[in-house]
Order: sequence, then structure tokens, then C-alpha cells
Amino acid sequence: MSIFGTRKARAIVVAVAAGSLALTACGGNNNNSGSKDKGKTKDDAAKQSAAVVLGDAKASTGPAAPVEGARPGGTISVYQTDDFSHLDPAQSYVSDARLLGRLLHRGLTQYQEDASGKLTVVGDIATDSGKTTDGGKTWTYTLKDGVKDQNGNVITSADIRHTVERLYTPFVTDGPVYLQNWLSGAGTEYRKALPEGPYNGQHLPNDVLETPDEKTVIFKFKEPQVDLPQALAMTGYSVVPAKGDTKEKYDTAPVAVGPYKIADFKPGKEMKLVKNENWDPKTDSVRHQYVDGFNITFNQDDEAQTKAILADRDDAKNMIQMTGTVATTQVPNVVNDAAAKARTISGYQPYVWQLNFNLDRMKDKRVRDAIALAMPNQAVFQPDGGAYGGEVATGLIAPTVPGFEKDYDPFGKAKKPQGDIEAAKKLIKEAGAEGLKLTYAYANTPKRQKQAVVIADRLKEIGIDVQKKEIDGATWYEQVGKVNNGLDLYMTGWGQDWSSASTVIPPLYDGKQLQDGSSVYSHINDPKVNDEIARIKKIVDPAEAQKAWTALHHDIVERINPAAPLYFTKSLQIQGSNVGGARYSNDLSAIDITRVFLKS
Repeated sequence: MSIFGTRKARAIVVAVAAGSLALTACGGNNNNSGSKDKGKTKDDAAKQSAAVVLGDAKASTGPAAPVEGARPGGTISVYQTDDFSHLDPAQSYVSDARLLGRLLHRGLTQYQEDASGKLTVVGDIATDSGKTTDGGKTWTYTLKDGVKDQNGNVITSADIRHTVERLYTPFVTDGPVYLQNWLSGAGTEYRKALPEGPYNGQHLPNDVLETPDEKTVIFKFKEPQVDLPQALAMTGYSVVPAKGDTKEKYDTAPVAVGPYKIADFKPGKEMKLVKNENWDPKTDSVRHQYVDGFNITFNQDDEAQTKAILADRDDAKNMIQMTGTVATTQVPNVVNDAAAKARTISGYQPYVWQLNFNLDRMKDKRVRDAIALAMPNQAVFQPDGGAYGGEVATGLIAPTVPGFEKDYDPFGKAKKPQGDIEAAKKLIKEAGAEGLKLTYAYANTPKRQKQAVVIADRLKEIGIDVQKKEIDGATWYEQVGKVNNGLDLYMTGWGQDWSSASTVIPPLYDGKQLQDGSSVYSHINDPKVNDEIARIKKIVDPAEAQKAWTALHHDIVERINPAAPLYFTKSLQIQGSNVGGARYSNDLSAIDITRVFLKS
């Protein structure tokens, strides 16, 4: 999924997803980040890559286990850098929308996380994580009793069918496509199965999706899809009640099924969430509804967020960072103050920030290799939290992904984290590319603006005539996600949607999925890669598939080089002294927003 605040991170997060996010800064380890403790390590990341467990009916039965010391009441304040990219769950594929979605939306399944960070897929509005009797070709879900939307309408199988079928409509462009591809064809072919969605009375046939009664939903695939329970836990597959669907307008006023609903929303300014009275905790084994609501204010960067919470005065005592992180300039003040550090949470994120090459425009691999070699990776991640926010990326697969190779380093970044300028200049000269004009786009957020200076200066240093273009951070992924975006270079962050490289390589590098709104940001469309992706997807054995994904990763990086790896991400967040229940979520790659409360 992309990373925080702007369209996996598509987590972001998380999943992000396992998650979706990002952090911020310049220089080496003497970057004022303070303490010797640099946050989480790759060993922690390896633990986060463990396969999830599929939960039974007992694990899926609410209410959620109580949080020690929790009490009801009060309102939590949140500062956000940007407005949310989307509110329609079908359009949600980045960390900011994912965290908000955990409060507003519910789907057939969801992740339950224990105190050690172990993840279990449980039934959310379904009674369990799903049942299959034929190796994953057919999956059956039974809906729980008593699940209602904010208007009091009972959620039935008809709502699930409607949710799935509206994914096929032309206006849904920014969400995940796993389920659609599995049901109706690879790449963009699925849209042909239901080009207008359910709005003209057409439906998917029963040999694809069957709803024999109000409580039963049956998915039928041509190939085994053993990861369906994890996929359905994505925000993008949360239920959209048929009675409340307003098509395109749903993106500004969704109908809540989760514990909170939107009471007031001023785009670009603020959002107020209040309790959804029709949410029943007995139906939910994941979420809580301790506070009365959340007041979210936009246009507050990490610096403003950190300073306010660090001061811990008045309303700031009740404040959290949702997708924001401790500002680089404030890291020493936080980590060197025992009381302040006690109010922090940290974790290893599943994201790789990379500088995408638009292969439609950047045809010469020598130029692409030169830029990858030249990038001052260590300086690039300094505006994103320094050593607490990231570390040099050596490839396009994150340490949280099963099969990550610590020693894989085709561009020599471990030895030269500030880039190899001479090697880059040599390639530029061989390519006859001195003075080549390239348009480099970046988001108009403080950290991206600082990074843009570092990247543009290095491009100039190796002989590139760089043309900088600033883009609104709130619409960043929508802009760079256009096939004809008119750009040559642009950064994106991506994290696995669940614990498998199958949620990294196909979304980013399968050319058959290339369309406006897809995450094939480099516009790669290589027949060999496409065919190998299709082959590996059919491998049922996870260990065998993992080896194949690793080999394909090598081929993509070394033969094609669609993007320069920049940095892996970590997270350091701070909350006010009156906030209880805060912990880092391996699922959300940020604060576990489902369990926070106010102590008084």
C-alpha cells in the first residue's frame, strides 16, 4: 500500500499492511537525532514479517479484550499534515485513509493484534476468517447478527455483493484490485465483467459471487486464493451499505459501520468524529469506543504536531499523532527527555521510499542506473526522522517482507550511503546524457521539499538539467498515478498489504495493471516480468513462492531498474500525557487508534 498522508502507505500501510507511513532530514549519524538508541532494528522487522494466523469463530466474537486502565469519555485531538486522500473505502489504499478507516469502516475480516504484536485474521462483520474446503478456490462467509450502519440499517449479504460490484465502476480508480483480479481477470480486464457496477441492474454471476441468503456470501475463484482472508481485511474492501451509496459523492460523506462516524467535515480544514450509536461492541472483537470522539485538524506539519504534544499543555495533553511522526528537529528533545520518551511509541514500517523512473520517458537504462548510484540515500531520509525515521534502502523489498535479503545491494549503498558520484557521471557520459532535461516532481510538504533540494542538487551534480515541479501533497498519488503524468522522476512509498512479496511486486511491477490510478508508478510493462508474476501467483506453497519472488526482484532491479531505492522507514510518534492505551501496531504501522482512551 502507498505510504501515509498521500495515497501503503498505497501503506501503508500499511499498511500503511502490514502497514502504510513515513518520517523526515540530512547528513550522517551526526544528525542531531540524539540518543544512541536508533529505534527498531531489522531483527524487529523480521518478527513483523511472520505469517498471520487465521482466527476461528471464538477469536472473532466481540467484545474486544479490554484495555487495562481504560475509561470512557473525552475527546482526543489529532493534528494532521494533509487532508485524507479518500473517505470512500473503495478508493482507500494509503495509510492515512487506512487509520481513519479503522474507526469508520468494517469489512468481512480484520486483524486482531495481541500485546506482543502477533496478528490474527478474524471475522469482522463475518463470524470467522472464512471457510474453504477446496484449497482456496471457494470461500464462504457467514455474517454476524446485529451489525448495522450508522443509520440503523442491518448489513446483509446484499450489501456485501453491492460493495464488491461497485469496485468495477469507472469512478473507483484508487483502491486495491486483488479481489477484482481474482474474480474476473488479471490487470484491468476485470472491468469488462461489470463495466457499470451494480447501478444498472447488472450483477456478477453466481459462479463468481453467490449470496444465497441474507447471511451468506460465497466467493468462487478459478485458481486457489489462499490469501483471501488477509485481502478482505484491507480498508479498500470495507462494506459500503447499498442504501447509503451515493456513488462518486460517497468519497466526501461515507456511511459508517465502525465505532465512529463523521459529524462534521470541512475539507482541508478539520474533521470531527463522534460515536456511532448503532455500533455494537458485542459484534466487534477488534475495536473499542472509549472516547466520545476525535477532533482532527489539518495543515499541521510534524514540527507543529511534535512541539504541541511535547509541550503537553492544555488540550495537547489529549493529543495524538495519527499518521504524523516526531519531527527530525525535535527528535533530540524527545528521546533525551525520559518523561517525553515515555510518551512515545516506535516500530519498523513496511515501506520502501523509492525514486520512480517513468519508463515511458526515461528509456536509457544507463541514465537510470546513474541516478540510482548517485542518490545520497542517507541525506535523503534525514528530513524524514533521521536514524529514528529510516535507514538506507538497498533494494525494492522492505525488511518486513518475508525473504528480505540483508546482503542484497546492487547499487553499493551499504559502502557508499551518500552515493557514488563518479560512477554515476561515467554512465551519464557513456549515455551522452550530459545536460539531459528531466522533470522531477515532489509533494509540497516540508519533508518532501527538503528532500527535493537534496535530490535536485545531486541530479545537477552528475550533469542532469533538472526541472523541479511541486505538487499538492493531498493529491500527490492521484497526480503521479496518471499514465500521462508528464513527469520523469517522482518519489513514492510502498509497503506490503500483508506478509508476502505478492503484495509488493505485482501491484508495483505488473504492466498488465497499468492504468490511471494504479500503483505501477514506473510504467513498467515488461513481458518477462508480467509472465513471471502470473506464474508465481499460481504457486500455493509459500516457501516456493517466496524464492520465486526473490529471484524476480533481482531481475526487475538489475535488468530493468524501474526505481532507485532510497530508504526503509521506521516510525517514532508521541502522544499527550493524558492519553492511555497507546501502542505501536504492526498492522497499522502507526498508533493503534482502536484502543486509545483518556486517563481523566
